[in-house]
Amino acid sequence: MRILVVDDEPDLVTALERGLKREGYAVDTATRGEEALAKASWNPYDLV
Repeated sequence: MRILVVDDEPDLVTALERGLKREGYAVDTATRGEEALAKASWNPYDLV
């Protein structure tokens, strides 16, 4: 499963990324809406 984690709080994004990767998920992150939209436009995510 491929997940995009989006939040404006970098520490929360990092914590979620580490935890999800530890569980075996493919994770990308974004801390701005524009960045999230750009990533979502060229990656097929199962969960945002």
